[in-house]
Amino acid sequence: MNDSNTDLSRLDWTKGDGLLPAIVQHWLSGEVLMLGYMNAEALAQTQVRGQVTFYSRSKQRLWTKGESSGHVLALKSIRIDCDADTLLVQAEPHGPTCHRGTSSCFGDRAEAGPPLGFLAELNALVASRHAERPLGSYTTSLFEGGIRRMAQKVGEEGVETALAAVVQDDASLLGEAADLIFHLTVMLRARGLSLADVAALLSARHTTRNHR
Repeated sequence: MNDSNTDLSRLDWTKGDGLLPAIVQHWLSGEVLMLGYMNAEALAQTQVRGQVTFYSRSKQRLWTKGESSGHVLALKSIRIDCDADTLLVQAEPHGPTCHRGTSSCFGDRAEAGPPLGFLAELNALVASRHAERPLGSYTTSLFEGGIRRMAQKVGEEGVETALAAVVQDDASLLGEAADLIFHLTVMLRARGLSLADVAALLSARHTTRNHR
């Protein structure tokens, strides 16, 4: 079945005199990063270059987010709303989106974002540690220790989490669960996987079961 919300040929450019609002959302966490406006040329350039580009109403020209700072928004997908006059752009931010240094133009995640969205930040941080291997980082030491060491840590944290659930208080359980999720994230990354892959599998299972 065709998804009409991805059919960009349906866009109605007449309502806003050739400009449509474009809401940019973090492709993993769902955090709303910013709002801009696109004309047909900005949309086309976004698709071709893979970097989110707007039409600047103040500068009267195309403007690629991060063209000066380097904090670009890497395009992941584009959807349109039911009236075909608003764009929902999912992107991966390379650095803070706002010129004030916050992750979103609507404030930092700690103040405005959904708590579960932090898992996407953790996922991204672990991925960067895997790629860069900074000296002195505990995460780096885990990667350098190899998959068996990581698996051992996940096993240890799993047992400690189970024990905390039985004989300790909520604070202890939460602490052990946090340690387990962190070490699991590291082990997944070492195998070329991520929390996003786990979430996708859970979603697929949920969809399958609901259609049985």
